[in-house]
Amino acid sequence: MSRPAPAAPRTLVAGIGNIFLTDDGFGVETARRLAERDLPGHVEVVDIGVRGVHLAYQLLDGYDTLVLVDATARGEAPGTLYVIEHDVGGGSPPPGTPALDGHRMTPDAVLALLGTLCAGTGGEPPRRVLVVGCEPATVEEGIGLSPPVSDAVPQAVRLIEELLWNRGPGESAPRATADGISTRGETG
Repeated sequence: MSRPAPAAPRTLVAGIGNIFLTDDGFGVETARRLAERDLPGHVEVVDIGVRGVHLAYQLLDGYDTLVLVDATARGEAPGTLYVIEHDVGGGSPPPGTPALDGHRMTPDAVLALLGTLCAGTGGEPPRRVLVVGCEPATVEEGIGLSPPVSDAVPQAVRLIEELLWNRGPGESAPRATADGISTRGETG
């Protein structure tokens, strides 16, 4: 009797952010546009928005790679894209971290909650976590992205497609977008 072939590694691309806080909607808009594209069969794209707890529970379904797409303020010019390899070995949130607020969960809080859920269920967290971030111009109340962040969305879609099509889950993240704009490839 032959063994079934192992399942292909699954990848979840999750758009995060609040569309009512201008550029914080970057991840949601990028995920929306990415979902319209022809992607590999092992890739699932979801609009998580502000439902971080939902993301943690969805990850219990078993994904090898998680790509978080979010507004990421790191001090560069608005519209700058970043690819950050997240240190999966992180573990628990720092002491003094406030109680979970399901509508204000940072990626770190989501991954810490996932660690707790996995410990309780025997599940496995993603082996690799990447953050594709965009420097916001503003996160004030309002609907719609600022011009530099809106212009970065198609570049982010191309960058994520490059990650999904041209990079195996164990390879390094690219250090530049498809059109040559510098990104920050970091570990965090």
